[in-house]
Amino acid sequence: MWSLPAALSLLLLLLLQAPPCWLQALSPAKLRLVGPGSRPERGRLEVLHQGQWGTVCDDDFALQEATVACRQLGFETALTWAHSANYGQGEGPIWLDNVRCMGTESSLDQCRSNGWGVNDCSHSEDVGVVCHPQRHRGYLSESVSNVLGPQDQRLEEVRLKPILASAKRHSLVTEGAVEVKYEGHWRQVCDRDWTESNSKVVCGMLGFPSEAPVKSHYYRRVWNLKMEDPKSRLKNLTQKNSFWIHRVNCLGTESHLANCQVQVAPAQGRLQPACLGGMHAVVSCVAGHKKSRAEQELKVRLRSGAQMGEGRVEVLMNHQWGTVCDHGWNLISASIVCRQLGFGSAREALFGAQLGQGLGPIHLREVRCKGSERTLSECPSLEGPQNGCKHENDAAVRCNIPDRGFKNQVRLAGGRNPQEGVVEVQVEVNGVRRWGAVCSDHWGLTEAMVACRQLGLGFANHAIKDTWYWQGTPGATNVVMSGVRCSGTELALQQCQRHGPVLCSHGSGSSSAGVSCTESAPDLVMNAQLVQETAYLEDRHLSQLYCAHEENCLSQSADHMDWPYGYRRLLRFSSQIYNLGRADFRPKTGRHNWIWHQCHRHYHSIEVFTHYDLLTLNGSKVAEGHKASFCLEDTHCPPGLQKRYACANFGEQGVTVGCWDTYRHDIDCQWVDITDVAPGNYIFQVVVNPQFEVAESDFSNNMMRCHCKYDGHRVWLHNCHTGDSYRANSELSLEQERLRNNFI
Repeated sequence: MWSLPAALSLLLLLLLQAPPCWLQALSPAKLRLVGPGSRPERGRLEVLHQGQWGTVCDDDFALQEATVACRQLGFETALTWAHSANYGQGEGPIWLDNVRCMGTESSLDQCRSNGWGVNDCSHSEDVGVVCHPQRHRGYLSESVSNVLGPQDQRLEEVRLKPILASAKRHSLVTEGAVEVKYEGHWRQVCDRDWTESNSKVVCGMLGFPSEAPVKSHYYRRVWNLKMEDPKSRLKNLTQKNSFWIHRVNCLGTESHLANCQVQVAPAQGRLQPACLGGMHAVVSCVAGHKKSRAEQELKVRLRSGAQMGEGRVEVLMNHQWGTVCDHGWNLISASIVCRQLGFGSAREALFGAQLGQGLGPIHLREVRCKGSERTLSECPSLEGPQNGCKHENDAAVRCNIPDRGFKNQVRLAGGRNPQEGVVEVQVEVNGVRRWGAVCSDHWGLTEAMVACRQLGLGFANHAIKDTWYWQGTPGATNVVMSGVRCSGTELALQQCQRHGPVLCSHGSGSSSAGVSCTESAPDLVMNAQLVQETAYLEDRHLSQLYCAHEENCLSQSADHMDWPYGYRRLLRFSSQIYNLGRADFRPKTGRHNWIWHQCHRHYHSIEVFTHYDLLTLNGSKVAEGHKASFCLEDTHCPPGLQKRYACANFGEQGVTVGCWDTYRHDIDCQWVDITDVAPGNYIFQVVVNPQFEVAESDFSNNMMRCHCKYDGHRVWLHNCHTGDSYRANSELSLEQERLRNNFI
């Protein structure tokens, strides 16, 4: 019989030897990042257990645990974690405490902890994580994922093999025999029971919005001729079942052939060929829309996408653009948007503002398309942002786009990582295709943006003119492209304006054009309503304008006045600039290159941060102003989002994603000098980041315009809006083009 001390010792020994608790689950628990002002890659960490969402305590939580959580959420890795409810206090149970991971686990379930619901924490200790914004390869929100068909067939890719000689000459193949990649080998599809619905799915996968009729009798004659030729390789191949996909049956709403009913070979026990008496299915696709039609007619658009055919979905309602809530969002609805925009079917339907949060109204929720609609407006949906829809729920999409082969005509060389280097392009020189460098004369952010998009590397971070420290590819260092001028919307550098004969002021070598690319970028937009509400006139004495005059904030006529006697008439207003993007807005140069202005006693991190102009109705400039970024900081952030930038004590400058930078009406240079302007009707224009000095994901919303009425004594601003806020009818489009040309 055990004595009491011996029994206690044995019990203690067993407890010490007992393994720590692991989370027991049949499948990985679901995780999410939430909280006020959170973004897809950062927020309070919550876990779903027993049908209820709960939080995680920050005790013992560190970078290893954050890394496991981020990987489970689909991100590549974690940047850091946040303790003490930095993203707000959660509600409900605190499911996990003292979570300890090795760092190699695939889900948080596999880490050690106290067990479900066992904790000594309060919600003031809720942990948050910050993940790297880039998703790991293979991450799918709701996307086509080479799913297994009814018979466990994995249909991987699809292509069209051109048959006509004319089709073979085109770089973009829109018509040909359907070939499907199955188990790593390309097979043709039998045309027996082939339908228009099948063709629609194939065209959608290839990036085309719809199918077109095929001259089947002509293709049958070509087929018969090949079958009559005894030397025809095609005739021998058709006799093998390994050459054929026997039957495909699609409804037409699928985003991928893998979602259709597919039969690879005839039923077991039958010895007949897979396509007895048939031929290969031929499909003809309709190429996408022209851009002018999209801008003038369509009521849907994509914003903040790094590549063509992807972005946050925005719709035009009541003359204002707004977003779509992701409640009920799926691949079928996403495909309607893609086809409406002239692309193919949706490759991915994205939730949780993964491509950035919008600003303004949330127009639609619970969108339930059936797949046969021509436009998103035909789909059943509910209006308004009720049922918890916020901009952190903005829906987005990635569409299938045609492969024009542009990615194979550009490459980067010499960089420290695959996202940077000397830009090398392939062009035709004297009838021969050659690789070479791009002259850096006039090379800027818009050109760099096109290069990064063509490479599939996202947005441009920097446009680099001097690349002496990067070694290009041997044999490709000569300049083969010069005078490159891009608008920024082109799909390839080869589509931009450029010189005929190469003319480069510095020849080839160390001054070739280079880029560094990034997956995410900031996006600044002006608060138009605040400008409209705060505008007023002030007659300010010259004795109070010495510093402003030194910084060129007055009209030229001020140079000829009898200082300090007299005054200047100023149109003053407050400006509030919001970072709508997915990365912080930072000055191009570091603090060591900022310019000190003694008179105002502050640094300028960006010499020309905004242009303020007063224009006639036909676009002629009558008065101008500008604003240097003497203090680029987080003036206001929503609850739960911490300020990161402050100018005090020579601090770092910038604007955090989701935060505002405000310049009040009563500070120097926050005006337009209209002393010399006659009474009349004008256009008041503000352009943020006018020289494209800092990369952004979208420059179309950097311009704000108002109608301005000035009677000589008072001023009124009305109808203030950013350049992309309202529908661009023909009159506004012409006006915007005139104004943009005017300031450029």
